[in-house]
Amino acid sequence: MARIDSFLRLVAEQGASDLHFHAGNVPIIRHEGELMPLPFRVLSEVETSRFLLELLGDEQQAQFEKTQETDFVYSIEGVARFRANIFVQSQGLGAVFRVIPNKVPTLEELRLPPAVKRLTQLGNGLVLVTGPTGSGKSTSLAAMVDEINKSSQRHVISIEDPIEFLHQPIKGAITQRQVGKHAESFAGALRSALRESPDVLVVGEMRDLETIHLAIAAAETGVLVIGTLHSNSASKALDRIIDVIPEESRDQVRSTLSVLLRGVVSQHLAKHASGEGRVAVMEVLLQNYAISNLIRENKTFQIDGYLDTSSNDGSGMQSLDACLFKLLKQGEITIDEALKFANQPESLKRLAAELPED
Repeated sequence: MARIDSFLRLVAEQGASDLHFHAGNVPIIRHEGELMPLPFRVLSEVETSRFLLELLGDEQQAQFEKTQETDFVYSIEGVARFRANIFVQSQGLGAVFRVIPNKVPTLEELRLPPAVKRLTQLGNGLVLVTGPTGSGKSTSLAAMVDEINKSSQRHVISIEDPIEFLHQPIKGAITQRQVGKHAESFAGALRSALRESPDVLVVGEMRDLETIHLAIAAAETGVLVIGTLHSNSASKALDRIIDVIPEESRDQVRSTLSVLLRGVVSQHLAKHASGEGRVAVMEVLLQNYAISNLIRENKTFQIDGYLDTSSNDGSGMQSLDACLFKLLKQGEITIDEALKFANQPESLKRLAAELPED
């Protein structure tokens, strides 16, 4: 048993999401989004190295020596799997371990909007799952893959770094590839995937120009591509894709995106009003003529306003503020928590003031 296992067992037992283990500090866990120091001594540089380096195999050790950081998945049988990142920081080594649940959650368990399920039923196009770090993108993505796996006979190829949730084939076929272990890069795995008869391609992170180009090209071939991006909203996700593209090609990519984009799911995690657990706050953008036109005409800055006016039209679209207001009405979040995420806090505050008091 590795020495750090006792800390990781505590993380799992406490229902926490992360362990921060840094030289020069006490170990810290993240519980319900809040950092909580553990009653332990400050970790020395030598002690931290002993705890962390014993987890690395030969390949990971070589990677760490080359780049001064490494990502991997660490398992404790009967406890949990953890996504780990070990790195060098100012006072020595540091690491963050994130709990990966053993069971793949369903869309229903995550209470994702019905529009998300409809996106998984599409036969082609591009779907983006976005949000800041720690917003639950990987969990929502896993639930979408699970829905495809349970409901249709399709070949899903996922490209991840590292592989988090493990999927067993149900109706279709599931191929999971890890960058650095099964493929040299996201771009290399994507090129290969197009020769592997995919119906659905899941790209763990569209992080660079080549990966974005290849993901778009895959969607053009008639494959359903589901990719994740770090961004705070649907409109910013589109801006991020376009900003990566060289200026001389942007008009062409905007035109392509206006046709290929099927939807953007952008999410945050807010504290539940009870103080126990967190709730997903979802913004959902779906393709229609108006959205396609805004993308093509380089008017993505108008998308937020369009979402505000379309949130109650029955289309399934939902702005971030509309979702926050719904959660407020249901008593699932407090007004203080809602205002932390709102695009228009003053407007949300006025709407909340009109709600009947319990």
